[in-house]
Amino acid sequence: MKPATYSRSFRFLVCTGAITALLAVLLGAFAAHGLRQTLDPGLLNAFETGVHYQMTHALGIILVAILSFILDSRWLRAAGWCLLAGIVLFSGSLYLLALSGIRWIGAITPMGGIAFIAGWALVAVGAWRMQSSAR
Repeated sequence: MKPATYSRSFRFLVCTGAITALLAVLLGAFAAHGLRQTLDPGLLNAFETGVHYQMTHALGIILVAILSFILDSRWLRAAGWCLLAGIVLFSGSLYLLALSGIRWIGAITPMGGIAFIAGWALVAVGAWRMQSSAR
């Protein structure tokens, strides 16, 4: 039996999802043990929101990678990239806002939200465009 071969995009998305999930755990621990005493509650809440969305969408990236392997869909691969962009823009801007206190950085956050929305919309498009099998 020949071993399965995996595309570069599949491997990249799975690794990216796993690494961003790992970083979410580390950042969550940092918030719980290192920032709780130093940040005001509003900024700590912003940081924790970034961690929550990062973990949720890191798992989404892994799911999208698996689906794109099974379905070989460019829509799903694009969805993975949008979810990654969302993590960088949404969570990253919340981390910077919380750690720096510079309020205008919060203006970047909605761009990450738009990337998340686009990513999930692309998952829906990819699923809709799947060829149905006659049973």
